[in-house]
Amino acid sequence: MQWVYYMIFFMEIAEKIVLLVIISFVDYYLIRTIINGAPFAPTTTAAVSRMLRLLQVQKGEKAIDLGSGDGRIVIALARAGAIAHGFEINPVLVWYSRLKISRAGFKGRAFIHRRSYWKEDFSTYTVATVFGMPYMMKPLQEKFMKELPSGARVVSNRFRFPDWHIDASEEKILLYRKQ
Repeated sequence: MQWVYYMIFFMEIAEKIVLLVIISFVDYYLIRTIINGAPFAPTTTAAVSRMLRLLQVQKGEKAIDLGSGDGRIVIALARAGAIAHGFEINPVLVWYSRLKISRAGFKGRAFIHRRSYWKEDFSTYTVATVFGMPYMMKPLQEKFMKELPSGARVVSNRFRFPDWHIDASEEKILLYRKQ
């Protein structure tokens, strides 16, 4: 009977490997070859905690996660009380994120949109998170400066906005406030 447990264990591992292969292929094809965006690189649990600590999210705030990947930051923002929106172009990650949101019980408070955030209007968001690539930071900074409301808070994982003053940082998480 113990062999059944081993079989279930190996099936779960195989399922995760297949999912990772599919995500990697779609991620590489869609993002790197078509759009030249950032590849999927999951933010660590510790980094998500630092982001939330720096952002000090208030209940009911509207938050955005750019390139939301597997939805972990969107779920964390919703758990902190925000109405959280993630934008992701990889259809496999969108499906997986929506599944995770449903399982976590955040339907109606956390949303994943399958489209590019470059075409979105950020004027209704007071909180933003990004784990972008260095070549994306200057145009993204310009978009934030143009569209985010005054007082909006933005955290970046690792990479700096070139002309924006850092208000606070914790390890490689940088907090900015729009004046």
